[in-house]
Amino acid sequence: MFKISKISLSCLLVSSFFVWGCGDSKTKLDHEVEQIPMEVTVVRFDQEFYTGKDEDFQQLKAKYPYMFPAGVADADWLGKKQDTIFKELYEEVNKSYADLKSLPEELKHLFQYIKYYYPEESDHKKIITVLSEVDVAAKAIYADTLALVSLDTYLGKDHHFYKSFPNYTHLTFESSQILPDMAESFIVQKLPKTMDRTFLGAMIQKGKLVFAKELLLPKVPKENLMTYSKEQLDWCLANESQVWRYFIDNQLLFDTDVKLSARFIDPAPFSKFYLDIDGESPGRVGVWLGWQIVRSFMENNNVTLQELFAMNAKDIFEKSKYKPKK
Repeated sequence: MFKISKISLSCLLVSSFFVWGCGDSKTKLDHEVEQIPMEVTVVRFDQEFYTGKDEDFQQLKAKYPYMFPAGVADADWLGKKQDTIFKELYEEVNKSYADLKSLPEELKHLFQYIKYYYPEESDHKKIITVLSEVDVAAKAIYADTLALVSLDTYLGKDHHFYKSFPNYTHLTFESSQILPDMAESFIVQKLPKTMDRTFLGAMIQKGKLVFAKELLLPKVPKENLMTYSKEQLDWCLANESQVWRYFIDNQLLFDTDVKLSARFIDPAPFSKFYLDIDGESPGRVGVWLGWQIVRSFMENNNVTLQELFAMNAKDIFEKSKYKPKK
């Protein structure tokens, strides 16, 4: 099993920040990962489905049987193409994604990183673009040899399709979220569920997830890993010690009050300290702080990603040597 040494992981984390700032610079790890064989093909199912002739529909079903779940009549599938809203979805996606540009290569690099940390994963991947009719629960799906991307959920935060969604969720519709969403789809399949009901347990569980996204996507800006704006990330960096002090002073770490997740873990327009700073804070600051604790733990302990996933929150916290930045 691949093992990350304390020194190598520290270098990796430092390098990831360096690459983020310098753009084209590559780490030694980057070069190593690029040598991992990975065959990627792209299927524009969204285009094939919409532009295909009705008389060729059975051929399309035979070609992509996994795209047509049982129980849906052929007439319903064909009727979609005549639906006004579906037509607009396709037209808007085609405006933004007539050419996928660098996306396939960026996804390939993600898959190579996945295989670096999980060698048992497939070295063949078929990227399939679809229209999900803005199904936010199925934006990007990692599934064995397939990777599905619902392009109609990545048309940009200001697109009129998303006006009915709360404002604080609009960043999730940016194209910059495709890679983090795909990485998360993979990670949640590997990350064991926790029975820890403490606030610290929730923080560490989510922190593990974001940390794993950071390893798999070292070039992605840190704010995108959290689905934050740059300003929201800067707020967390500037207020880290104050947030930590609030959690400690109010003895929240080992509290099992379920309301703490709504206040500091779950998606929300802001975090709820019940203080004047609430309106300035981003939501999910507990997730961000959990990520910092996990990062500190991994910098100070020689464990694999798989071993990290198996550890309980209390041990991670006690061995993290975490100290908030002043």
